[in-house]
Amino acid sequence: MKKRQIHSSLKVLVVSDIERAKNYYSEVLGCEVTDWWVLRDGFTGLAIKLLEARDPKDVKPNPPAKGMEHGIDLYCYVENWQALDELYREFKAKGAKIVFEPWVDENNGPWKEFALTDLDGYCIAFRGTDGN
Repeated sequence: MKKRQIHSSLKVLVVSDIERAKNYYSEVLGCEVTDWWVLRDGFTGLAIKLLEARDPKDVKPNPPAKGMEHGIDLYCYVENWQALDELYREFKAKGAKIVFEPWVDENNGPWKEFALTDLDGYCIAFRGTDGN
């Protein structure tokens, strides 16, 4: 058996205002924010590196893929629907902009997911199976 070489990865987001972004990820999404990282549940959870754009025009969230209504910049997977519902309630109560409410994809899983956007329009989707 080959030993595991990669233990985590993270997404880099180029944002228009680094301090505003850090505040959003800390206050609204409950992340630990340092000079370098945005983390929730460590490097194997939600892990992002924020970099400030040279020009706000350089901020470019993903466009929607073929057949999709929203572009997704980051998927976060949770353990089960209970955890997903808890995150949804937490983020909504803190004022996150929800771009689609929790829904169940019966054809694939079944999965349940919802998504929100940050201050620069990056779309973060949260999804999980029902735990069965």
